[in-house]
Amino acid sequence: MAFGSENRWTTTQSFASQAEMDMGLRRYMLRVYNYMGGALALTGIVAYFAASSGFYASIANTPLVWVVMLAPVGLALLLGFGIQKMSLGTAQAAFWAYAGLMGLSLAGIFMIYTGTSIARVFFITAGTFGAMSLYGYTTNRDLSGMGSFLMMGLIGVMIAGLVNMFLQSAMMQFVISVVGVLVFVGLTAYDTQRIKEMYWEGDGDVIAGKKAVMGALQLYLDFVNLFVMLLQLFGQRRD
Repeated sequence: MAFGSENRWTTTQSFASQAEMDMGLRRYMLRVYNYMGGALALTGIVAYFAASSGFYASIANTPLVWVVMLAPVGLALLLGFGIQKMSLGTAQAAFWAYAGLMGLSLAGIFMIYTGTSIARVFFITAGTFGAMSLYGYTTNRDLSGMGSFLMMGLIGVMIAGLVNMFLQSAMMQFVISVVGVLVFVGLTAYDTQRIKEMYWEGDGDVIAGKKAVMGALQLYLDFVNLFVMLLQLFGQRRD
């Protein structure tokens, strides 16, 4: 009887520990998605007002536009390579600054595409992203093997995009957009699983917070790039 009671107690402890870990993981992932959602909202608001106020149009043909375009890249690199040395507050501030600067750099889409098509593509992106992120979170399949393939595809898309800045080929842009959609759809599932696996219940508040910021940044980039690629494919240009 004592032996059986001890086994039941051990089993109960195991279930309790697993339930606590699952709850902690859900809180962690919710934190990641909240950061990401907030960043997308900030980006959209800044982009809309930068376009509607005429600010983006006023800098579009000046050297300042390059500062607006390149500043988010610098902040992303700062977060990626320097977050371990930052305080949590600094990392959060850099993340929100990045989202705001991305809004400035994306304001030009309101000058190129109609508001209706931007909204339509946004919802298509949200549905696609949500489905793939859910898959990455719930699947038991190891997606790590996709990582190197997807990164090669991403590098290819970036190089082709730079080349097409000079060639201005509509066909090449179409191919880049199609391949880009496939790459970022795959990255959404891959990154979600990787972010999930980064969780460790023994992390302190600061480490867990930094992991959530970096996870949110990765998913934010997947969403924004997927949105841009879909917009290039399905967006309705202004006359």
